[in-house]
Amino acid sequence: MPHYVAIIEEGGTAHATGIWFPDIPGCFSAGDTLDEAMANAPEALRLHLDALIADGQQAPPARSLSELKADPAFAEDVSNHMIALISAPALSFRPAAE
Repeated sequence: MPHYVAIIEEGGTAHATGIWFPDIPGCFSAGDTLDEAMANAPEALRLHLDALIADGQQAPPARSLSELKADPAFAEDVSNHMIALISAPALSFRPAAE
């Protein structure tokens, strides 16, 4: 089962912790604590991917951490924040039979 790399941005005591996925623009999770944000991340990922597929799009391929480190658009984020691997979910959307 593939895993998506998640970037974790801790907000400190006054702000929520956010998690976002470089390979899935617009997909994010949050929580008042790191534990809450991590617990919410798999559901956010599943819901976002289900919505993409329902709109006729494909789930983006999951890149490795090494690939993201080599991508100038994400190299700094990968270096400056905590990283987690979130398992790609079993998608619940099934296209209608033709």
